Amino acid sequence: SARERMAQDGFVLVSRESQITKKSHAAANTAPTRQHEGPHDHLAEIASFVDSQSEKLWHLNKFIHSNPEPAFQEFKAHEALTKFMRSRPERWQVTSSACGIETAWIAVYDSGRKGPAVSFNVEMDALPNLGHACGHNLIASASLAGALATAHIIEKHSLAGKVYVFGTPGEEGYHGGKIQLLNRGAYDKVDISLISHPSILNNSPFVRTTAFCRLEVEFFGRAAHAANAPWQGINALDALVASYNSISMLRQQTQPSDIIGFAITNGGGDATNVIHAYSSAVCTIRSSSASRVDTLADKVGACFDAGAQATGCTVGIKVIKGYKDHVPNMHLAASFAEHWSSLPDPYPVGPELRAHERGYTYVKASTDQGDISHALPSINVSFAIPAGPEKGGPHSADFEKAAGTKWAFDRALRVGKGMAGVAVDVLTRDGFLDTVKGEWRERFGVENKL
Repeated sequence: SARERMAQDGFVLVSRESQITKKSHAAANTAPTRQHEGPHDHLAEIASFVDSQSEKLWHLNKFIHSNPEPAFQEFKAHEALTKFMRSRPERWQVTSSACGIETAWIAVYDSGRKGPAVSFNVEMDALPNLGHACGHNLIASASLAGALATAHIIEKHSLAGKVYVFGTPGEEGYHGGKIQLLNRGAYDKVDISLISHPSILNNSPFVRTTAFCRLEVEFFGRAAHAANAPWQGINALDALVASYNSISMLRQQTQPSDIIGFAITNGGGDATNVIHAYSSAVCTIRSSSASRVDTLADKVGACFDAGAQATGCTVGIKVIKGYKDHVPNMHLAASFAEHWSSLPDPYPVGPELRAHERGYTYVKASTDQGDISHALPSINVSFAIPAGPEKGGPHSADFEKAAGTKWAFDRALRVGKGMAGVAVDVLTRDGFLDTVKGEWRERFGVENKL
């Protein structure tokens, strides 16, 4: 059996129901009921087409996994992916180094008939010293499968609309390529955005990620001899320690979803007989929403100000915006859940989806897809892959090995099929896109957008 073969290869199935929090606002937290008959009119065609492209996509997947490149240096992946898209028999218009970003790219399939514009995001970057331990090769494979299948259905059935594929560099870190593309207008003509992410636990399109920001702080004091004339000094290390203690006390009053990380980057030097004139630190704040992160950043900033005031130092605080929380569009997510549940799965991993019983799936990770979800309707599908012997999740050496297996790739293709089903729903279901956009407007309180 598939399970036995996985066991022989050292990979195991890990399954655990993720914690789902149901909120009272019904429109925001429950998967809506599908509003049309025949929900899978094109799903068999989509699945058959993706299967026909499996070998080509597998070779591309292996190449990306075997050639890990750090954020914004994805030169091999950029070349391989743009070359692949240009080689396609469909009429893809491919732009390399899009929007002035060297390793970004955009491919567009245009039916020539006015209709919705659906998009798929491809990720390419790897982790320093860990390779593709976040499975971005699988994200690329799933999005490519979904985009190619959607274009195939458009062409075969003479549908109206466009398909965009965005090659998005630099997701790891806090300078996300998607945000840069968004700010430069790449998504201006797009109606929805689809992407996925592998894990070892969750199968869910209802994923809500955390928002985060980064604070970099410097304290400036005055040096003095710590024995002869300490009163002449202004201690920058004391300012840093006082701030750290204040932040530690602040944690008692924070919410369960709040995470405040702290690191001293410069304690003033190794000498013990001086009053330190300089110190620095970095603080990362995560929480359930971008607005909550802003609130916490103000509170942490006040702790730094207090440390400076207490010691007489001057302080410089640099707030670096990270990523917003990803808010899934529940109508798009419900569409994916139905397609996913209708597709065969030769080796199930993780809990099964029950589209109408799930609220948000909360995860502590952050992604620049969060910023996309604040700009247009989006889903970020979490899918479980067979875990390695250590059962390590993303950002572990164990997960890097798991992400390179054929088992994981086959799971990614199933996700790609489901995302193509969502895209075709947007292209073919009367009123569906209006409903999707209506939910987005209600969620973000936007009246005159989309």
